[in-house]
This record gives sequence, structure tokens and C-alpha cells, in this order.
Amino acid sequence: MGSDATSPQTADTGYTTSRAFLEALAEGGVRYVFGNLGSDHPGILEAYAQARVEGREHTLPELVICPHESVAMAAALGYAQVTGVAQAVLVHVECGTQNIGGMLHNAAKGRVGVLLYAGASPYTQEGELFGSRNEFIQWIQDVHDQRGIVRGYTKYDNEIRTGANVKQLVHRALQIASSSPQGPVYLVGPREVMEAEAPTRQADVAHFSPVAPAALAPDVVDRVAEALAGARQPVVVTSYLGRDHEAVPALVELCEAAGAGVLESVPAHVNFPADHPLHWGFQWNDQNHNPLLEEADVVLVLGSDVPWIPTKNRPNARARVFVVDEDPLKDQMPLWHVPAELFARADLGTAVRQLSRRVAELADAEVVARRRERAAAEHDRLYAARAGREAPDGETITPEYLVACVREAIDDDTLVLTEAITNYPTVSWHLRRNAPGSLLGSGGGSLGWAIGAAIGAKLAAPERTVVSLVGDGSYLFGVPSSVFWMARRYDAPSLTVVFDNNGWNAPKASALGVHPDGTAARRNDFGVHFTPQADLPGIAEAAGGAWGRTVKAADELKDGLAEALAVVRSGRSAVLAVQVAGM
Repeated sequence: MGSDATSPQTADTGYTTSRAFLEALAEGGVRYVFGNLGSDHPGILEAYAQARVEGREHTLPELVICPHESVAMAAALGYAQVTGVAQAVLVHVECGTQNIGGMLHNAAKGRVGVLLYAGASPYTQEGELFGSRNEFIQWIQDVHDQRGIVRGYTKYDNEIRTGANVKQLVHRALQIASSSPQGPVYLVGPREVMEAEAPTRQADVAHFSPVAPAALAPDVVDRVAEALAGARQPVVVTSYLGRDHEAVPALVELCEAAGAGVLESVPAHVNFPADHPLHWGFQWNDQNHNPLLEEADVVLVLGSDVPWIPTKNRPNARARVFVVDEDPLKDQMPLWHVPAELFARADLGTAVRQLSRRVAELADAEVVARRRERAAAEHDRLYAARAGREAPDGETITPEYLVACVREAIDDDTLVLTEAITNYPTVSWHLRRNAPGSLLGSGGGSLGWAIGAAIGAKLAAPERTVVSLVGDGSYLFGVPSSVFWMARRYDAPSLTVVFDNNGWNAPKASALGVHPDGTAARRNDFGVHFTPQADLPGIAEAAGGAWGRTVKAADELKDGLAEALAVVRSGRSAVLAVQVAGM
């Protein structure tokens, strides 16, 4: 085509693939598109502008501008974790796709539904189609396999090749993202396709509902229930059953019927009320034996990726182990095994209700009463030992004291996000959350989730107070300059409490776990200190007008927490950096 050629124009109808794509998201329950925009998104931006002019903004999801892609993903995850409804993230070709890598890991490992959309570099360069290449960057960003960047983490990926079936692709992607086990999906769309005319009549979202929950087969119910009913000391281990809030009271009924204690291993949710007498506490990277697990004769694993660490605290070899999970084989984990006599795939809430009814029919009431009495005594012993640690060390603030003060300052309805890393166990043991849905973790291992997720959580539940408990490393990973700018723009205030130990404690702990007497240990030379120390609240103040304060002495802590919470409840974000012992 010569230089004087006229580029083809967009459709006369104005109904483009971009508009159909956005409508399909809204039809599928997506309320927010968390977006970081680029040269591949003109059709998207035009569709939003036309909707505003024509007064039909309600037909499209709200666009939330995110200065960093990682924060966009974290916010989408926070919203989906609170509501159970997948949201959308819009990023710029392969560069933006790579910038969401850590949060994509969290979505996959935490089993959170989210739809990722990225443009692709235009596939014409001479003006053959409307949307053809017109910027130098579109040659540089053209890669061999953009979808391959994410394929190890997504449940589904596809390319939008025509506007004729774009709604079908979006509805199918959301159906897959929302079906158990939930997870991320990825769509790409070249600019020419997204700018082209699309038919207005397309697929019906009613035909793309998530897969219905699966139940246990009757013989499996009998086998597991008989083992629990006849056990001497049954134990239930769970990590993420509490994603389904209604499954938590069902698990209480099952454990009361069986007289079984509950261990939460690496929990990212409230899986069982911490104050319940059958709650036997938490396991994280515990480097010692757990006698409650080792003495159990029947162990039921209900939704857990790491129910124990085999070299440290596994059940005894004679214990009967049963695994019930929506993902019982962990086929995305190359090395994984639990020595169980039965593996069953089922919706956890459905399975627990089935087992509860059958155990109640089979169990001897007097035997169960004795089990429950022993379990309650163990619960009291465990928590009494922890309560003794909830005091400062002179004027030095200990992590246990900090969490205890947070527990006293918040109410049951407060939504707490935890990313305290080496203080994960401290948060679990001393925050003692009871209400389903009142505590969330990322479910994965990539840091920087919490403060961005707090934005999505607040948008999902604007009436709730949102508090994030994070390490100083997690806080910096979270791109606080972007987070607090967004929090102010979108009226999504939260309180961030930073465990400020002036460094990365996790790598130090890992090094000590492998080389307890090594050179690094002898010289205390781990290369993990943050020196000079950063002004953590100052970042939030500068970027988003947040309230900020650093607390160094124990007698300042309670007043600092009270003031910070008052600020947040008045509509302004707050960051309280608390210098704690620990490095």
C-alpha cells in the first residue's frame, strides 16, 4: 500500500469488539477492570468514552486506573477473595503481562479467579486495517509467544481473533476462572481485532455458569466417617476450607460430632474459630515435632497444599490418612505426596456436610464426649502458653504484643489481611480470628499482595474497616506509592500496620535453617538489613496524603493504633510503622 493510502476506518455502527468485550465482562459479574493502559488499548478507551457520552456507563465495568500492574492484580485478587466473584485486570502487551508475574503466582496458588486481558502488538504495519502499527514500540513488543509467558500459571488462555465470538470467549474464560478450583485465565487481543466492528447479538452468559459443586461418593462417605467415628484421637488438618464461609460452621459440626481436634496448616483464611475448644492451633514452618499430629490415629486432610512438613512434623506411620480436596492430586506441583489411603475430589463444604451427618449417625456419644474433653484441655493449654507472651520486653515492642494490641483495637467485623511473613505464625496465634471471612492471606508466595489487595477488599466491602498486617519487606514489595495514590483516588482507605524489623528476616531464617552454625550465623552477616532505614509511612503520605506515624516504644503503641483506626474510619488511609524486635 502506498504512502498516500487511506487507512480503513472503524465500523459505522460504533459497536466494536472492545465494546462487546467490556459488556461481556459486566454480564459475567465483573464490576471493576483494574487497568494499566498502553498503546494496545485505544478501542477500550474509546468504548468507555462513548458509554459516558451516551449515558450507558452501567453496561460496562468501572475502570480503575492502576499506576503499576502488580497493584492492579493485587487489588483484583482482594476483591475476588472477599466476594468470590472474579474481576478483570487489563495490562499492556507482554511488558505489562510480565509485570503481574508475582501476583499471577498468588492467584494460581491461592486459587483465586481473575481474568487477565492484554493487548497484542498490531499484526499489520502498512495501514491495511484500522489499528495498524503506528508507533515504534509495537515492533519491539512483538514476541513469539506472549500467551506462553503465563501458561504455567493460568487455567486457560486464548486469543480474541474476531469480534463475532468475543462474548463467547469472555464468558467461557470467566466460567473456567470461577469453577473449582478457581484460578486465573488470560486473553489477548490484537489492536486491529479490538477496533473492528462486532455483531450485537452474541452468546448468552446464562449458558456459562460455573461447574456445580461435586459431592463425595456414598462409599467414600462411609469409609471416612467410619474411621472418624471409631478413632481414638482424630485430627482434621486444613488450610483453605474457609474460602467457603458456609463450610466453616459445617466443619465445626463435623468436628464436634467426631470429637476431632483441628490444626490449621499455613492458613490463608479463617477455617475454624480460633476460640473453639476443638481448635488446636497453627502450623507454619515449625522446625519441631507436633505431638498432636504424631499421636493421631486418624488424620483427615481437608483442603491443604502443605498439611505438614514431612521431615519435621508428619503423622505417625500407623495413622490412617484421608485426603479430601477440590484439588487432591496437586498436579501443578511436580513434587507432592501425602501418604494417604484415600484421595477424593469434592467441594469441601459439600463433603464436610456429608461427613458430619454420617459421623453423627455412627459415633458413640459417650466416647465423643471424652474426646472433646481431652481436646478442650489441649486447646486451653496451647493458648494459655501463647497468652503469656503478649507483653512487651521493657520498652521494646515484641511481635506478640503488637498483634495482641491489634486484636484488642479491632472488632469482629474488621477485615484483616496478613502478609507478615516470618510473623505469620504470630498473627495466627495471637490475632485469634473467629468469624469466617475476617482474615485473608494471599495463598501464595509472592510478596507485595496485601496493601494492594486492601484496595480491592475495601471496594468489595466499603462498610468494613480493612487492616493489613505486613512486614517491612512486604510493604516495599507492594509498590506503596501506587497503592496509596489509588486508595485516595478511589476512596478506599485502609490501615497498614508494618512490622518494621529493618530488613528481610525470612532469608535470614532460611539460612539459619540450613546453616545454623555457618559463617553467616557466627558473624551475623546475612546481607538483609535495610540500612539506612526507610521512612515507610512517609511514602504513603507523599503519594496519597495518608496519615503516617512510626512507633518505637511500647507505651506509644495503643494510642498510635487508636489514632490510626480513627483516621481510617474517617475516610483517610493510615500507615503505622511499628519497630519490633526480631532481626
